[in-house]
Amino acid sequence: MSLFDRISQPGPEWRRIEHALSGPTGLGTSAARVPRARRPPEDGPEESDGSSPGAARGSVRVPPLHCPDAVRDDPALGEEVNNRLVDWAEEMGLFQGRLERLRSHQFGRLFMLAHPDCDDPDRLLVAARCGLAEWAVDDHWVDEGEDTTPELLGHRLALTHAVVDPVRLPARYLAQFEQVVRQEPVLRAFRSCLDHLAGIASPTQMARLRHELAVMFVGYSQEAHWRSSGRTPAVWEYLLHRYENAFFPCMVLIDPIGGYELPAHEFADARVRRTYLYAATANVLLNDLYSMSKEDPTDTNLPNLIAAEEHCSLQEAVDRAAQIHDELMYTIEAEAALLSAAGSPQLRRFLAGLWAWMGGSKEWHATSARYNDSPSPEEKDAT
Repeated sequence: MSLFDRISQPGPEWRRIEHALSGPTGLGTSAARVPRARRPPEDGPEESDGSSPGAARGSVRVPPLHCPDAVRDDPALGEEVNNRLVDWAEEMGLFQGRLERLRSHQFGRLFMLAHPDCDDPDRLLVAARCGLAEWAVDDHWVDEGEDTTPELLGHRLALTHAVVDPVRLPARYLAQFEQVVRQEPVLRAFRSCLDHLAGIASPTQMARLRHELAVMFVGYSQEAHWRSSGRTPAVWEYLLHRYENAFFPCMVLIDPIGGYELPAHEFADARVRRTYLYAATANVLLNDLYSMSKEDPTDTNLPNLIAAEEHCSLQEAVDRAAQIHDELMYTIEAEAALLSAAGSPQLRRFLAGLWAWMGGSKEWHATSARYNDSPSPEEKDAT
C-alpha cells in the first residue's frame, strides 16, 4: 500500500498527517518530518548537525536548506526505471556517445524519489521520459550539442512547440516538417514522451503540461538572449527568469503519475498556482546551488549574479541564495497549510505530492553524479 493509500485510512497515522498538513507548522507527512533549518551565521555557513547536511563545493559550502527529506527510497525501483529510461534515450538517439554518463546520473532514481505515491515502474517511466526530454533541450542545444549557437535556440524551440502542441499544416508541407522531426532526437523524444503520457493522463492534464512547456521555452529564449548579447542580467531579472524556467513541467505531472486528477478549478485557483510556482522556483534555486561545481564560473546562476551585483564573496552569495530559497519554502509551507485545510481531498494529496517532490529532488541533487564529484564512465575510459 502506498503512502497516500495509507493516509486515506482513518486512524492515528491519518491524524498525525492531517495535523501536519493543516497546522501552523505547515505541510508534511508521517514519513517525512521537516525540521526547521537553522540560518547560517553572517560570518559564514553553519556546519551541519546531520539532520540536513550541507554540500561541499570546493572552498564554498552550500548551507543546510529548509527542505524536506525524501519520503521513500527504493533503490531497486529507481534502478529499474533508470535502465528503461536509458534504453528509451538510445532508441530516440539522445545522448549518443554519452549513454553511460546518462546512466550514472540516475534520472530514473529522481522520479522514483519524487513520486513516492507511485510504485509502478511503467508510470514512473512516463514521468522520467518527459523529464529527460526537457533536460535534453539544455544538454543538446545549450551546453553540449554539435552546435550550441544561442541564435539557433529560438528556431529549435519553435519546432519543439510544434511537436508538443501538434502543428496542423497542409499535407505537402507537413511532410517536410515530419522529415525534420525524424532527423532530430530531441523532437522525437518529445513526441514519444507525450504519446506515452496520453495513455495515463486526461486531456486537461495534457494541456497543463503543454502550457508549462511553453512557459519553459520562453525562459530558455531569455537565457539565449543573455548568451548571444553577452549581457549579465540583474538578480531581480534572473529571479523572474527562474519563475519561468523551473521545474514546472516535471511537477505538473504529480497527479497523473499518482493516478488521480486535481480538479480544474483548484489547479487554476490563483492561490494554488502561486504555491505551485513558488515550489518549482525554490527547487530550481536548489538546483543552482547544487550544480555550481559542474558549471563554468562564468555561468549565469543565482550565486554568481549575487556576488557580482553585491560585490561580495561567492560564499556570501551562496548563503544569500540559500536564504532566498528558504524564504520561498517557508511561504510554501504557510500557504499550503491553509489551502489543504480548505481544499478537496485531491488538493490535499496534490500539495503533499508537491512537498514530496521537493524532498525527492533534494535527495537526488545531493547524490547524483550529475552534480557531485565523480567522473563519468566515458571520462574514466578516456583516462
